[in-house]
Amino acid sequence: MSAPSPVYTTENACQDCYKCIRHCPCRAIRIDNGHAGVIVELCVACGMCVRVCPAKAKKIRSDLLRVKYLLNSGKKVYASLAPSFISYFKQYDRGALAAALIQAGFAGVSETALGAQIVSAETAVFLDKAKPGVYLSSACPAVVDYVRKYVPYYVANIVPVFSPILAHAKLLRKHYGQDIGVVFFGPCAAKKNEADQHPELLDLAVTFSDLVGLLAGEDVKLGSVETGHYAAMSPNDAEEGKVYAVEGGMNDTLRRAKNDIRYISVSGLHNLERLFRDIPDPQMLHDCKIFAECLACSGGCINGPAMSGSGAGTLAAIAQIVKEYKGGSSIGRQAEILIESQFLPDVRTERNVTENDIKTALVSVGKFVAADELNCGGCGYSTCREFAKALLTNKAETEMCVSYLRQLAQRKSNALIRYIPAGVVIVDRNLKVLECNKHFAELFDEDILTAFETCGLVGAEIRLFVEFSDLIASILNGGGALQRHHLVCSNQILNVSIFTISAHQSVGVIVQNVTNIELHREQVSEKARAVIQKNIVTCQQIARSLGEHMAETEILLREIAGTYSAVKE
Repeated sequence: MSAPSPVYTTENACQDCYKCIRHCPCRAIRIDNGHAGVIVELCVACGMCVRVCPAKAKKIRSDLLRVKYLLNSGKKVYASLAPSFISYFKQYDRGALAAALIQAGFAGVSETALGAQIVSAETAVFLDKAKPGVYLSSACPAVVDYVRKYVPYYVANIVPVFSPILAHAKLLRKHYGQDIGVVFFGPCAAKKNEADQHPELLDLAVTFSDLVGLLAGEDVKLGSVETGHYAAMSPNDAEEGKVYAVEGGMNDTLRRAKNDIRYISVSGLHNLERLFRDIPDPQMLHDCKIFAECLACSGGCINGPAMSGSGAGTLAAIAQIVKEYKGGSSIGRQAEILIESQFLPDVRTERNVTENDIKTALVSVGKFVAADELNCGGCGYSTCREFAKALLTNKAETEMCVSYLRQLAQRKSNALIRYIPAGVVIVDRNLKVLECNKHFAELFDEDILTAFETCGLVGAEIRLFVEFSDLIASILNGGGALQRHHLVCSNQILNVSIFTISAHQSVGVIVQNVTNIELHREQVSEKARAVIQKNIVTCQQIARSLGEHMAETEILLREIAGTYSAVKE
């Protein structure tokens, strides 16, 4: 079973801003039902989306529970601290941090910079023997994955040695046994991929923020560690490898007085994309070597996605690292371990998109000619054609196109306003018409109708021809909604509904002329009253006739009853 992605999305927090698409150098983002999810097979875990997400919906996978499980497993577990820990924990002594980790359950604490020194030493040996050409550093796992996936032509140019963390993990196992546990703490998300791919060397890769959470969970307070309890780094302090945290640091460990190698530093995957855009002519490199120190994070690891605060990547942070560097080179350093590695392409093929496919996709978002392609970038893609390709490969949704949504909403609004069987008007905070339909203009005199047919009444002051403009103003100022029935205006009976569209900015008004309905209703009511009156008269006449008949009947019956009684006696 594959491990979860190092970077993921909290869907409930995703706000449809598409900022992650704009900044992702790999376009490894898929929009599904409005949520921006990470495409695992395309992602190199550079963490750029985590850094730029305004809603904090992009997260780096937390392995804190797995760290606690490992510490409780009975194994001896060693912590590997990335060189940037000096900047992240600048207010604490390194010995205090080591002591705190030991107090939390680690058997020892070591610097990843020890592995970096071995990587530099072996890189120097390789470059000395290499033929003229271009060579890329293997130190950054995000860069290595980027080259493997997106510029496989250059895979063979990667120096075939481990990254610093894998070299360090192997070094720790040589010193303390193959059965130990190794946990890396740093500012990087891509190291989690290395841990997932090389569990025999590196058990877990965890961020500095999780390290803080671990200490807090164990009730270990860095600031309260006594001076006498400071711990030494295992097996010894790092030297020149500490400068790996800043851009150009690796190159500093490789320089020598006389060399035929040109060292360059490139940081940020967008800059790397530019670097690899053109393939140099081999004839240009027939007598020289170029070594490129490549880093995914702009400025180096001190600006990694898990570095917190505004101080990440600043001049002060660089100074914090550099003051630990006492100079020196890794050239000639004897490597205690073998760190030879091999890198292979990992190309993911996508659907072959034709020009006709792109045109069809563009039509689906209302772009029929080249002039319709605004290339505004609102969808997160640089051009409309890039967006069309994303639609065709199921990475994007039509609703991401801002101009298309606006046009669609406008068409729907226009259709509703135009064909609704009532007068509709929308006014702004200055009581000027923003939009209205013909039914509304027909409620007034011929001049208003003519003006509507000429300019649509847009910009007209509604108080000049609407008698109930004071009601509109009251709703505009107070918010809410109002309904008025049987409002008499200019010999018309109007049914008026006013509602807020944007508080204190715009309101909508729906007006129905119910004059004919009310007149018809009055006529019906009048006829009904006449019928009722006639029925009352008829009933009264019937009642009178019945009363006279009953009286006569009563007299007759009394006379019969009296006669019957006399005969009986």
